Amino acid sequence: MKVIILGGGFGGLKLADQLDGKKGFDVLLIDRYNYHQFQPLFYQVATAGLDASNISFPLRKAFHNSRNVRIRIAEVIEILHHKKVVVTTTGEYPFDVLVIAMGAETNFFGNEQIASHAWPMKSTVEALRLRHHLIQNFENALEENNLEKLKELMTIVIVGGGPTGVELAGAISEMKRWVLPKDYPELDFSLMRIFLIEGLPKVLAGMSEKSSAKSLSYLENMGVTVLTSAFVQDYDGQALTLKDGKKIFTATVIWAAGIKGNVPFGIPANKVVKGNRIKTNEFNQVEGIESIYAIGDIAYHETPEYPKGFPQVAPVAIDQAKLLSANLVRLQRNEPLVPFVYRNKGAMATVGRHRAVADIPKPNIHLDGFPAWIAWMALHLVQILGVKNRVVTFINWMYTYFTYDQSLRLIFREFTKPSDLVKPKRSPKDQQSVIGPSQNVI
Repeated sequence: MKVIILGGGFGGLKLADQLDGKKGFDVLLIDRYNYHQFQPLFYQVATAGLDASNISFPLRKAFHNSRNVRIRIAEVIEILHHKKVVVTTTGEYPFDVLVIAMGAETNFFGNEQIASHAWPMKSTVEALRLRHHLIQNFENALEENNLEKLKELMTIVIVGGGPTGVELAGAISEMKRWVLPKDYPELDFSLMRIFLIEGLPKVLAGMSEKSSAKSLSYLENMGVTVLTSAFVQDYDGQALTLKDGKKIFTATVIWAAGIKGNVPFGIPANKVVKGNRIKTNEFNQVEGIESIYAIGDIAYHETPEYPKGFPQVAPVAIDQAKLLSANLVRLQRNEPLVPFVYRNKGAMATVGRHRAVADIPKPNIHLDGFPAWIAWMALHLVQILGVKNRVVTFINWMYTYFTYDQSLRLIFREFTKPSDLVKPKRSPKDQQSVIGPSQNVI
């Protein structure tokens, strides 16, 4: 059975791993990147707590000893589902079974101006760019004499009060307290403001009332201004405008307010629902197309417990991948498929040092403070791919814990072409003095 998996995220990678070594399966994993990205810790890369390599793992390394899993780095152009062919930038690949696990990207809800000025954080590259931007703003602030412009450079607005927004706000607040005043003693950090804007009446809306209230208390005690039931109308790169007409002048808006599925071209429009998710049946098959499946953030299936589809979180994608691998074996044996049932294991979020919240549905336990913080770190440490990455991440966390500092506040200049790296040419006179007219240079 030729199985093509589109996407090397939590779902796609887990499915490939489950099918690795199974007889009768030829697996091709296609992704635009050559590495797996641990998305829950993007915010720590953006705030200089971890290096990008600590949360990334080469896809090919994961299958060094595999005989039936191959990797291709390519962009998906189109799916020809009637021909059972995937068209990519590196060629066309036939399949018997196609699994779409391409995840989701930032959703700006059609506002092109916000999209052109706000910072997304849905990939390692985007997290790095955000880190460079944040640090460069403080470098620029050192030379700014206009007080209003200075305030803009030192004001950070995060849109979206889910786990990403809450964790990011907490991390930046801790940087403001422990790190930035040491890096930039010339700046007055009483001018620095951190806003968290959420459209719903509470932050962490997907968690319990206790977790929501506790996280709000943590953020406010850390100096974060939280605006709930507030909607962003526009952002022009200088002023963020709310629907009630209020403005916040800032040079940095981080958009964590929503996601939409990366639906490849070729999926019929009537199979795509709100949020750019693909409708599936209880077996994760795309409705009406037996040879194509969808798992993870991109998949949408309603159940009585989840009338708006399953949560777009990693545990759902992993559990779907595990069941799908077993169902593909059943399909090969002409056995009936087993429907997917999601069993919620709980949710957690960290706000900062000794500040975290956790909800465990069975036996209905709520944790906050130090115990939840330790549980959060332990769980994420176990989930990171690669022993080396776990060790390095743990060392980084311990270093930060005892020193109240991070050592990764680096700005790497971006070059778009090789000529950007070429140094300015010397004058003919200088060139002669270095090389000499009669010297042969290789």
